[in-house]
Amino acid sequence: MTPRTGPAITRLFASGFLVGLITLKPVGAASQQLNPPDQVPNTGQDFFKPPEHLFQLLYSYKTAPGSGETAGSIATVTTDTVNLRMDQRIDLSQQAAIALRSDLPILAKNPISSSNPNGDYLYGIGDADTQAVFIYDFDKRWAAGFGARLIAPTGGDTLGSGKWQIMPIMGFRYGLAELSSSSYFEPFARYDVSFAGDPSKRNISNLQLAPFLNIGLPEHWFVALYPSADIRINFGDPVTGQTGRLFLPFDARVGRNLTDHTALSLEIGVPIIKDYPVYNFKAEVRLNVTY
Repeated sequence: MTPRTGPAITRLFASGFLVGLITLKPVGAASQQLNPPDQVPNTGQDFFKPPEHLFQLLYSYKTAPGSGETAGSIATVTTDTVNLRMDQRIDLSQQAAIALRSDLPILAKNPISSSNPNGDYLYGIGDADTQAVFIYDFDKRWAAGFGARLIAPTGGDTLGSGKWQIMPIMGFRYGLAELSSSSYFEPFARYDVSFAGDPSKRNISNLQLAPFLNIGLPEHWFVALYPSADIRINFGDPVTGQTGRLFLPFDARVGRNLTDHTALSLEIGVPIIKDYPVYNFKAEVRLNVTY
């Protein structure tokens, strides 16, 4: 298997996996009909209503501008990511909880550099992170929270940023029971800033926004607009091809609760304003399992 065929086979497998699973009839459909009208499966989509335990398997395909072979040139870099995520909720009271999260990304990436002039795929661990968020439920409609994520430069010089990063996070939730019991508006913001690491790597300082709107649909489907914090305003060192500070994409996710404890979704992101280039195209498949 050549370095370029591996990610292609992985993408083909992920696409077939999505099509096969998303057409399954939910196993828990009969039991869900016995639930009260305001009770819906908690499969880990809701940031401020975390399940007790969550395992997420994510496959991401992303293209982004690269630095190119020579200084000032640009070449497209493709990144295939398999991310393993584990969450745990610690209840402090009936209204307060702490949500813990950790991520381990496994990457296949083809950057062009002096050490990789042919743009061959490189494989390895990316930058791992851990996160803690305090969440408080005011009532069935309102909730809010704040916390931070710590990112370690485990990806090294080729598959990571080379920097230690801290990312404060805050946001709130407003339930939209008028639409459906699983609909809500959940905007959140975070600020990614580097504070240590390789001094030769660029300093990171950017605001990340997500005006997250989730709409629950019949037959266990859901649609979300801007579920990821992909809107970026860069205040740090410029990247190759940057002409301004703003990156504004169109970002949407569609998915289905397969059972009371599993959900499968597909997210697509494409740039609208790319003055600060983050990606050219993004596609992500998520499988959430709660227990």
